[in-house]
Amino acid sequence: MAESLGEALPKEMARVREVLGHYKELGTAGKFGALMIEIALQKADEAVISGDLAAMIVAYKDLKGIED
Repeated sequence: MAESLGEALPKEMARVREVLGHYKELGTAGKFGALMIEIALQKADEAVISGDLAAMIVAYKDLKGIED
């Protein structure tokens, strides 16, 4: 069964928050990557809070592009 965006987006946000932790562990070397991830997560949070479906789809795709 296919997962809905309402189920998939929070899971993806949680996964990316774990990735963010790895970037932060790198210290200075991971600072830029961590900043970009934080921005993507902020946009995802804003999309969820606003209930903007189009923004949630964009945020989900952006988060999917962040690799472990």
